[in-house]
Parts: sequence; C-alpha cells; structure tokens
Amino acid sequence: MDIRHSVHPEDAKKYTTDELRNRFFIQDLFVPNEVKMVYSHVDRMITGGVCPIRPVLLEAGIGLGVDYFLERREMGIINIGNAGTVTIDGVKYDLNNTDGLYIGMGAKDISFSSADASKPAKFYFNSAPAHKTYPTVKIEKSKIIPNHLGSIDQSNDRNIYKYIHPQGVKSCQVVMGMTVLKPGNMWNSMPCHTHDRRMEVYLYFNLPENAVVFHLMGEPTETRHVVMRNEQAIISPSWSIHSGVGTHCYTFIWGMAGENQTFDDMDHVAMETLK
Repeated sequence: MDIRHSVHPEDAKKYTTDELRNRFFIQDLFVPNEVKMVYSHVDRMITGGVCPIRPVLLEAGIGLGVDYFLERREMGIINIGNAGTVTIDGVKYDLNNTDGLYIGMGAKDISFSSADASKPAKFYFNSAPAHKTYPTVKIEKSKIIPNHLGSIDQSNDRNIYKYIHPQGVKSCQVVMGMTVLKPGNMWNSMPCHTHDRRMEVYLYFNLPENAVVFHLMGEPTETRHVVMRNEQAIISPSWSIHSGVGTHCYTFIWGMAGENQTFDDMDHVAMETLK
C-alpha cells in the first residue's frame, strides 16, 4: 500500500510539479489481478482499484494493524468497467458498469471477480474508518435520480448521482457519488469551493486516450494544476479547491470523509478571489 502523509498548505505553495504529483496524484489503479491502494493520512482515506481477470481477495496486509480489511472500516465501491461480482462473506453482489456497493464495517471475506475475463470489471473504492455497522447495500445507478446542474453556456452542464449519502444509503462517514458531464462540456466544480470539515478524492474516467483534465487544486489564492488522464485519481485536502477543465467531456467519481456528511456544507470561493 502506498502511504501519503498530510501536507500543510504553506508547504504546498513551494512544490514543484513532480512534488505536487507525488503527494496527491494517484495512477495505475487498475492493474490486472492486483489490489492497488493508496492510504492518505488526510482523514485516513484509502483509495483503491481492482481489475480481476481471476478472483481477487481483499486482504488487510500489515499496514492497518487489523485481522481483516473492514474490521474497523467501511467501504464504497463503483464499478467503472464491465460486469463483475463482489462476494462478501459468501453473498454475491453483481455490479454492471457504474453500479455501486456500500459495505459496512465488519465484513470479513471480500473478493472481486469479472463476469468475462476478457472484458474485466474495474472496481474503484474509497474506504474510511467507521464507528458502527451499517447494512451492506447494492446501489444500481439506473435507480438513482440525478441532480442536474450547470448549463451549456458555462460549459458545465452535468448530472450528479449520489450513491452513498445521509438521505440515501447510510454510512458512518464515507460519502460517494458520480458526476457525468454532458457532451460539449468541460468544467467541474467552478465556481469552486473548499470544505474545511472533510477531504475529497476525485477519480476521472471516460476520457479518450489523448484527452486530459487540468485539475485545479491549492488554496484559492495559491492555485496549482495537475494534468490528469483517464482512470487517474487525486487527493484533495480540506484546504484545497478541487475543480477541473478537460479537453473532452468526462465523468468523475467523488468520495469524501471527515467531520460531517452534509453535501452542501461548502465554503464557497468568489471568482474574484481566485489567483
């Protein structure tokens, strides 16, 4: 497991491009038959990916100090690949593309498999510490009523799908969802915001091979950018904005953990404040 330590915003101002990427940028999440994970000391969020050609078991390893991965954690999963199955303590959950799954604390035996090894699933997950057990729930994207935001005039016409949140599938602290930009739109989360009470992780996908997203981060008066490509993720500390503009429309998964789960609890940043 790759470990990422917390970063003070005053230090981030001095980072080179490589240093910025080393601290926050996540790539190579979907290596066949491996569980790839990044552990962030920001709210102790784990970001991971599994691309199973054959069944792959989720193991805690030595870094978490527990007997099994979800002994003291919960997890949200969204499948961004082809059809696959997550098996939890003998119970199978079939997930098609963009279907999700919440797994409560205490689930012991978790494995991932693909319906067709030649067309594997790609399970993306966020996991955070938990204090109680909520029920494991399959989340079908087709049953989520999206929130429509933005407009073509602002190049941010998009639909937001909330998977794990207080008014839907319950969790201790993980909040998770997906934003789909409509064709011809490139901006997300602009005007931007921070939220001092929680961190966030973005996974960008559905990008063509030669397309990129310029992900904006940093304090509002000290912004930086990270160039990102398909199926790459980035950690956003609570003090950082998290916006992006692409050379093509795209989809991204947002996952949060921290003090609260209120979706609209945001510290909005005026456009004239940005530098």
